[in-house]
Amino acid sequence: MTAPDLEDDRTERDDPVYEEEAEAPPPPSPAGGRITWQKLTILPLFLVALLLATWLWFRQADLDRISENALAHGQVSKALWQHVQLTVISTFFVLIIAIPLGILLTRRAFRKASPLATTIANMGQATPAIGLLALLVIWLGIGRRSALIGMIAYAVLPVLSNTIAGLKANDPTVLEAARGIGMSPMGVLRRVELPLAVPLILAGVRTALVLNVGTATLATFGGGGGLGVLITAGITNQRMPVLVLGSVLTVALALLVDWLASLAEVLLRPRGLEVGR
Repeated sequence: MTAPDLEDDRTERDDPVYEEEAEAPPPPSPAGGRITWQKLTILPLFLVALLLATWLWFRQADLDRISENALAHGQVSKALWQHVQLTVISTFFVLIIAIPLGILLTRRAFRKASPLATTIANMGQATPAIGLLALLVIWLGIGRRSALIGMIAYAVLPVLSNTIAGLKANDPTVLEAARGIGMSPMGVLRRVELPLAVPLILAGVRTALVLNVGTATLATFGGGGGLGVLITAGITNQRMPVLVLGSVLTVALALLVDWLASLAEVLLRPRGLEVGR
């Protein structure tokens, strides 16, 4: 390269416009955490099409007296409402148990108990749901309480493990900087640790919600009601319309809950950390 070329190259690099273009960050790529029109529309449209197709098929189905009795007197809406109640109540108790316990197990005084608590929670999920429910029915009797305790025990692990993992994954230098500006331990937890761990915690909550929708179908064996009533009635009486209706409603509810949880996961994800006392 000749001297004039070197001088032109040096002049070009020293130009402020050139430096601004060189140092400008690349345009942000579409993040998977953004709410796009596809996320907002595709799944709801699919659910509408699924329910519409089921309704059209159901209108053409030949219902005998047994099928009509299984679906009469608002049994479908009652079973669906019971299923939603079981899912919401069990998930609420999972949150108030698993998140505080996960926070406690990441504190210095209780870290040694973390493996034991995770093992116990893992045992709850590793146990077959129907077997766990049967044991609870024998112990507590038939009723919604047995079904709820079984669902809670089955769904605690994802929230607990994600809470622990999210808090442990925080950068120690960020936590040290927060302490250095005078934050109290509770302030560091509330304003730094938990906001950084929110994405992982929300992922665990989403998993627990979907698990509870599926496990709630087994609540009927413990007298807890839910859409499992329709499914078992269809299987026991060999009535395909009743079985299909209960199954489709369960699948649609699980997909809807997962979709709503995915939106909440994006909306509740913190955009930044509040700095200060």
